[in-house]
Amino acid sequence: MPQRHPSAQKRHRQSLKKRERNRDVRTEMRHEIRKVREIIAKGDGTAAVAEIKSAMRIISKAASKGVIHRNTASRYIARLSKRAAATSASA
Repeated sequence: MPQRHPSAQKRHRQSLKKRERNRDVRTEMRHEIRKVREIIAKGDGTAAVAEIKSAMRIISKAASKGVIHRNTASRYIARLSKRAAATSASA
Protein backbone atom coordinates (compact mmCIF):
# COMPACT_ATOMS: atom_id res chain seq x y z
CA MET A 1 0.00 0.00 0.00
CA PRO A 2 1.87 3.06 -1.22
CA GLN A 3 -0.60 5.61 0.22
CA ARG A 4 0.48 7.65 3.20
CA HIS A 5 -2.88 8.75 4.54
CA PRO A 6 -4.60 6.35 6.92
CA SER A 7 -7.97 6.92 5.25
CA ALA A 8 -6.49 6.05 1.85
CA GLN A 9 -4.93 2.92 3.29
CA LYS A 10 -8.26 1.86 4.79
CA ARG A 11 -10.07 2.56 1.53
CA HIS A 12 -7.51 0.48 -0.33
CA ARG A 13 -7.99 -2.44 2.07
CA GLN A 14 -11.76 -2.17 1.64
CA SER A 15 -11.48 -2.10 -2.14
CA LEU A 16 -9.36 -5.27 -2.10
CA LYS A 17 -11.97 -7.08 0.01
CA LYS A 18 -14.79 -5.85 -2.21
CA ARG A 19 -12.92 -6.89 -5.34
CA GLU A 20 -12.45 -10.38 -3.94
CA ARG A 21 -16.15 -10.71 -3.10
CA ASN A 22 -17.23 -9.35 -6.48
CA ARG A 23 -14.91 -11.75 -8.27
CA ASP A 24 -16.38 -14.71 -6.39
CA VAL A 25 -19.95 -13.68 -7.21
CA ARG A 26 -19.11 -13.01 -10.87
CA THR A 27 -17.30 -16.35 -11.19
CA GLU A 28 -20.24 -18.23 -9.69
CA MET A 29 -22.61 -16.43 -12.05
CA ARG A 30 -20.50 -17.21 -15.11
CA HIS A 31 -20.23 -20.89 -14.16
CA GLU A 32 -23.99 -21.12 -13.79
CA ILE A 33 -24.59 -19.42 -17.15
CA ARG A 34 -22.07 -21.74 -18.80
CA LYS A 35 -23.80 -24.76 -17.27
CA VAL A 36 -27.19 -23.68 -18.68
CA ARG A 37 -25.70 -23.01 -22.11
CA GLU A 38 -24.10 -26.47 -22.19
CA ILE A 39 -27.41 -28.12 -21.31
CA ILE A 40 -29.14 -26.10 -24.04
CA ALA A 41 -26.44 -27.11 -26.54
CA LYS A 42 -27.12 -30.77 -25.72
CA GLY A 43 -30.77 -30.17 -26.53
CA ASP A 44 -32.18 -31.22 -23.15
CA GLY A 45 -35.09 -28.81 -22.77
CA THR A 46 -36.48 -30.05 -19.47
CA ALA A 47 -33.09 -29.95 -17.76
CA ALA A 48 -32.47 -26.49 -19.18
CA VAL A 49 -35.72 -25.14 -17.75
CA ALA A 50 -34.90 -26.66 -14.37
CA GLU A 51 -31.32 -25.36 -14.37
CA ILE A 52 -32.28 -21.87 -15.51
CA LYS A 53 -34.11 -21.23 -12.23
CA SER A 54 -30.92 -21.45 -10.19
CA ALA A 55 -29.08 -19.38 -12.81
CA MET A 56 -31.76 -16.68 -12.62
CA ARG A 57 -31.43 -16.58 -8.85
CA ILE A 58 -27.66 -16.18 -8.97
CA ILE A 59 -27.81 -13.56 -11.74
CA SER A 60 -30.40 -11.55 -9.81
CA LYS A 61 -28.33 -11.78 -6.66
CA ALA A 62 -25.26 -10.47 -8.52
CA ALA A 63 -27.31 -7.53 -9.77
CA SER A 64 -28.70 -6.75 -6.32
CA LYS A 65 -25.17 -6.77 -4.88
CA GLY A 66 -24.04 -4.33 -7.55
CA VAL A 67 -21.61 -6.73 -9.21
CA ILE A 68 -23.40 -6.31 -12.54
CA HIS A 69 -25.95 -3.73 -13.69
CA ARG A 70 -29.59 -4.74 -13.38
CA ASN A 71 -30.20 -4.25 -17.10
CA THR A 72 -27.31 -6.60 -17.81
CA ALA A 73 -28.85 -9.14 -15.46
CA SER A 74 -32.21 -8.80 -17.20
CA ARG A 75 -30.54 -9.26 -20.57
CA TYR A 76 -28.74 -12.45 -19.42
CA ILE A 77 -31.96 -13.87 -17.99
CA ALA A 78 -34.00 -13.00 -21.09
CA ARG A 79 -31.51 -14.53 -23.49
CA LEU A 80 -31.13 -17.72 -21.46
CA SER A 81 -34.91 -18.04 -21.09
CA LYS A 82 -35.41 -17.53 -24.81
CA ARG A 83 -32.87 -20.24 -25.66
CA ALA A 84 -34.29 -22.65 -23.08
CA ALA A 85 -37.84 -22.11 -24.34
CA ALA A 86 -36.77 -22.76 -27.92
CA THR A 87 -34.95 -25.92 -26.88
CA SER A 88 -37.88 -27.25 -24.85
CA ALA A 89 -40.32 -26.42 -27.65
CA SER A 90 -38.27 -28.26 -30.26
CA ALA A 91 -37.68 -31.28 -28.04
